[in-house]
Amino acid sequence: MAKYIHINEADNVAVALEQLKQGETCLGVTLREDIPAGHKFALKDIPAGENVIKYAFPIGHATQDIPAGCWAHTHNVKTNLSGVKEYTYHPIPCALPVDRAGTFMGYRRADGRVGVRNEVWIVNTVGCVNGTAKTLERLAQEKYGDRVDGIHCFVHPYGCSQLGEDHQNTQKLLASMVRHPNAGAVLVLSLGCENNNLNVFKPVLGDYDPNRVKFLVTQEVEDEVAEGMKLLDELTRYAAAQKRTEVPVSELVIGLKCGGSDGLSGITANPLLGSVSDLLARYGGTTLLTEVPEMFGAETILMDRCRDESVFNKAVGLINGFKEYFIRHGQEVYENPSPGNKAGGITTLEDKSLGCTQKGGKGEVEDVLQYCEPVTHKGLNLVYGPGNDLCAITALMAAGAQIVLFTTGRGTPVGAPIPTVKVATNTRLAEHKNNWIDFNAGVLVQGAGMEETRDRFFEKILSIASGEKTRSEENDYREIAIFKDGVTL
Repeated sequence: MAKYIHINEADNVAVALEQLKQGETCLGVTLREDIPAGHKFALKDIPAGENVIKYAFPIGHATQDIPAGCWAHTHNVKTNLSGVKEYTYHPIPCALPVDRAGTFMGYRRADGRVGVRNEVWIVNTVGCVNGTAKTLERLAQEKYGDRVDGIHCFVHPYGCSQLGEDHQNTQKLLASMVRHPNAGAVLVLSLGCENNNLNVFKPVLGDYDPNRVKFLVTQEVEDEVAEGMKLLDELTRYAAAQKRTEVPVSELVIGLKCGGSDGLSGITANPLLGSVSDLLARYGGTTLLTEVPEMFGAETILMDRCRDESVFNKAVGLINGFKEYFIRHGQEVYENPSPGNKAGGITTLEDKSLGCTQKGGKGEVEDVLQYCEPVTHKGLNLVYGPGNDLCAITALMAAGAQIVLFTTGRGTPVGAPIPTVKVATNTRLAEHKNNWIDFNAGVLVQGAGMEETRDRFFEKILSIASGEKTRSEENDYREIAIFKDGVTL
């Protein structure tokens, strides 16, 4: 196994793949100090003010002279980024041919969409009934759980005392859950007096199948648990009639996410997801990329891949709109990476973003979606959402993802309501947290080739889509977080 990697010939830094010691010679440079695994060292003298280059792009500038062989990190490198920018469209032809065919075993729903799970979901219109939902989940799983793939509720604190866009976001998010094809049937659980009561929620939800979706207002019944169990009996029986059938791979919608990133995220796991994204596009499938603040510094790469100028303009609105969100709240736009990211070797937001956006591969950006807007275009789509893990995986689900591929270098157990596939950036993590990790991308710096690793991972994804459980499902780790931007009464 190599001890370091020089990612691009244009780079003036290299990345340690393991702890390197002062005095070692790497790429003709003698190290002047110890370099932690995942961190960068200078390959030549970098004067103060000169750009530090990684992935062939600037990731910031030196705040002091960095002699060749020295550690380049937060103590001597600072971001080049600033506020809202003007952008110009420089289109790059990158459309991928749809030249592959394949199938997996999924659930074809009455509306034509496809799910990869046949679960019954309990969706709360308001946080006040969280306790009731958890009780119903436990009792129904014990009594009816063998009929379906699972019975799950997803607690949240919202649905009342919210104003404006926050209230609308809550409604849109919950409606997207009710409509989600991984749910064979849904119980919508309401208190009755909340702002998001059924009279205002149903118009947001729109048309629904009364056999698949049932409603319970807990204030209107004497025993809400008994009534809920009756409805869950009906719903699980309805869902149980749904069976897996062979469906085209083109029906897959996969969300792309990273969290707990490290210095190998942009070298192993994120490029692997990018390769999978491009491969799925060749099957006619769909991928979703979010974490907008982690596009800052790499956004022009995505913008120039937009299929036309109208999508480019939507991408500009996505980026600058999120910057304005930070500014509106008086926050530093580039207050990123996290402490864990920095400990793992990520120095600036450009460093993080250039690694993060590799999850989107090299194909065209087909569309840009607002929060909770359903995906309608095949191929790669950008989705409005923050970098926060829980908010981001929830936003991907709301856009229509049936599965999330989640890369991590430091490890995290978090799971979405949909199968969440954890991909380790390094072998140490994959071995240390085997109960969290589904696939090890660390093999890419241990001699494995990208194409063979991608194909092996893609087969794993198809197996999961066909029913194989992820680690997060085995652990019953399923959460949601609704994006919030305003006042709570």
